[in-house]
Amino acid sequence: MIASGMAQLLVRDIPEALVLALKERAAAHGRSAEAEHRLILEEALRSGRNEFRERAGRLRAQTAGRIQGESADLIREDRDAR
Repeated sequence: MIASGMAQLLVRDIPEALVLALKERAAAHGRSAEAEHRLILEEALRSGRNEFRERAGRLRAQTAGRIQGESADLIREDRDAR
């Protein structure tokens, strides 16, 4: 179960170059490094779900009008037709 509210996340042993890149990116967007970090995490985790939905939508479009049903039933029908 995911608790509601805000939690804290501590990330250790980050290379200095990565921290500097984060600070530069944050400054370029007018945000604090912490706010930029939150946004990066949110986008990375949300994109996985959006990417899945997009792929599922394309698959539904590609298979529209094809026979649908329980796979076990379709396999049985195929086997019985032989």
